[in-house]
Amino acid sequence: MLQMERDLELAALLDKLGYDEFWCGEHHSTGWETIASPEMFLAGAAQRTHRIKLGTGVVSLPYHHPFLVAQRITQLDHMSGGRAILGTGPGALPSDAHVLGIDPLTQRDRQDEAIGVIKPLLAGERVSHQSEWFTLNEARLQILPMQREVEMTTASMVSPSGMTLAGKHGMGVLSIGSMSTAGIQSLPLQWSFAEESAAEHGNVVDRENWRLIFNFHIAETREEARAQAKDGLLRWHNEYNVGTLMRAGVAPFDSPDEAVDEIAFSDSAAAVIGTPDDLIARIREMYEITGGFGAVIGFANDWANIENQRRSWDLVARYVIPEINGYLEPLRTSRQYVIENRESFDRAGEAVLNKIMENERAAAALAETPGVGSAAVGSPNAPDLSTQS
Repeated sequence: MLQMERDLELAALLDKLGYDEFWCGEHHSTGWETIASPEMFLAGAAQRTHRIKLGTGVVSLPYHHPFLVAQRITQLDHMSGGRAILGTGPGALPSDAHVLGIDPLTQRDRQDEAIGVIKPLLAGERVSHQSEWFTLNEARLQILPMQREVEMTTASMVSPSGMTLAGKHGMGVLSIGSMSTAGIQSLPLQWSFAEESAAEHGNVVDRENWRLIFNFHIAETREEARAQAKDGLLRWHNEYNVGTLMRAGVAPFDSPDEAVDEIAFSDSAAAVIGTPDDLIARIREMYEITGGFGAVIGFANDWANIENQRRSWDLVARYVIPEINGYLEPLRTSRQYVIENRESFDRAGEAVLNKIMENERAAAALAETPGVGSAAVGSPNAPDLSTQS
């Protein structure tokens, strides 16, 4: 209960700080990332936020009947006032598929098949579909989304399948593969798969709908960021990535400092642990590598304690977002203009000052003129009280 409450508080904080989107996924079996229903959680977040968009990151489509997915995202869209985004995936955890009795080899095809009926359902069409795992008989949503079109995205790792699926259905992309050095370097090739697939199916994919996901924690100095994040980072890596997920080729670290050095400061660093300037530099580097994308999504991995996490998100909002989005450029332009035209502004200021001093001298001279300082103040028709007996 306390963990979910803190997650809801984080959503409210990000909304207040001006972030554009908040994403929440589903997991069922690892003991980490314990939210089972992103739509239910985001409906709660919708009641505490006002403008931030709420994305399912992601709904694992093979786990659900597609008609119910369409209904739930529609309900979320209404409960959030038209702020829902439907992020989809095939299901990332083999343990989830095992629990649900799903053959992992079918999951990507089932995601593809489900998207093919969810899109027309959200558009208000009546759909019939017969499949080995679900059936629709003249199905139509009784309530349509509040938005004219609910944005849909698909998760993409380092394989081309996610990008290919995005191109086939004309959707956005959540690039989870950007959390590793190999994944980052492969991103330009990955996007080409989306473009080729889109052209093949008569669709268009837009880089503005391409979101890159990666890890970061920032503080005022690198030393502070390192001290705040290193213990949580070690536990996250050794217990989750190595122990729970058993990622191939990933070895545990012996100490918190080794974990930080390898993950954030080595030649193969894929995360940022440092200052706002470090994060700005990394985002710009990724933009150059990829050729352009629409947004960065930061993972909330609880590397640091809750106070330092919130401070990190605050620093991103105050320093990183304005710099990356170009909000500071007009201010810098105005400042530079004043600096470059200082001489003319100084002359104008001197002229104004001289005029003020001239007026003050004139006022002083007038006050010293005989009779001027004794003028009566009052109504023109008032009696001269000094003459009445």
